[in-house]
Amino acid sequence: MSGPLVDKHILLGVTGSIACYKAIDLASKLVQAGALVDTVMTYGATQFVTPLAFRSITHREVVTDTFDPNSQYTHEHVALARQADIVVIAPATVHTIGKLAAGLADDPLTTTIIATTAPVLVAPAMDANMYDNPATQDNLAVLRRRGMTIVGPASGRLASGLTGKGRLVEPVELLGHISALLGRDGDLAGKTIVVSAGGTMEPIDPVRVITNHSSGKMGYAVAEAVRDRGGSAVLVTAPTGLPDPPLVRVVRVKTAQEMCDAVLGEVKQADALIMAAAVADYRPEVEAGQKIKKSSDDMVISLAKTTDILEAAQGNFVKVGFAAESQNLVENAKDKVKRKNLDLIVANDITEPDSGFGTDTNRVTLISRDLQVQELPLLTKYEVGNEILDRVRELLKS
Repeated sequence: MSGPLVDKHILLGVTGSIACYKAIDLASKLVQAGALVDTVMTYGATQFVTPLAFRSITHREVVTDTFDPNSQYTHEHVALARQADIVVIAPATVHTIGKLAAGLADDPLTTTIIATTAPVLVAPAMDANMYDNPATQDNLAVLRRRGMTIVGPASGRLASGLTGKGRLVEPVELLGHISALLGRDGDLAGKTIVVSAGGTMEPIDPVRVITNHSSGKMGYAVAEAVRDRGGSAVLVTAPTGLPDPPLVRVVRVKTAQEMCDAVLGEVKQADALIMAAAVADYRPEVEAGQKIKKSSDDMVISLAKTTDILEAAQGNFVKVGFAAESQNLVENAKDKVKRKNLDLIVANDITEPDSGFGTDTNRVTLISRDLQVQELPLLTKYEVGNEILDRVRELLKS
């Protein structure tokens, strides 16, 4: 297993909110990502969910009492604080936020936070009026000034029945923020990398488009890997069914021309361009203003060639292309390296069931500017993204 959370010591602080059930899901996702999760619960949290729920998921001790004689942390209450790579408080109630702002340490969680030097992420969850209260806003401002990261809250229906801002951010989004915080000083810190994703849509009429089977998963995975290594990721994406990656700047486009304009604008300030998108080679020469009605005759659509974005992108940045091929994989990819003046190309055979469109895995061949070929084994798309970024990092050095 590989990833930004593997073998990281994560201290999960859970406080007394109905959103505690989401903390169980978060703990599960962290463990699945390879993290070592220690849970500290306030008394209020134990009234909503039991320590056994977290212990069953994390397979580690759950701390609920500073003075528990059976706890391994009783005699050295700062042990958790020292070993933590990051402290995550989710959910964080208005009461706990107030205690942290005041510098109080009267329970296992606040004591641990006062003692840690690890980054602290606070995810508030409360009623909308409680969140909007000036005292809460002042306390959150204090925590920000002290270097803590505040994530959320989100808007939506609350336990009170009201609709407003106060919902705990969803666990999958918190996972992205945790990964980014852990990787903020990574090997791509200070670098801006533009990544394209998805399949462009070329309109025939107001209803129909020419597009392809690209899910966007590869480009999104690369953007997340950039973020998790400390880089600034700009994701230029055609329509997909994927949620926006947290802490990644997303530029939405539809057509090949829109993607071209966006990419050429963004790379002016970028260190690298990774074109993972499946950009249409042709577009309808004329877009009908009204829906074309079906007739008994065959319909012919005249197509015009679109701009090749990689050929058009010129500048002092690393340029990485993708080649999705169904035959002559290496030969076709080598031709693109020379023709498009690429530093690296990532080629994959779309006929393989585990590495084509829509999968979570990919089996790729990397070909460098000097046409050296390296075949990679079947990997997750996130792992493929990191393999690409390893080579981008070395190219940036040179």
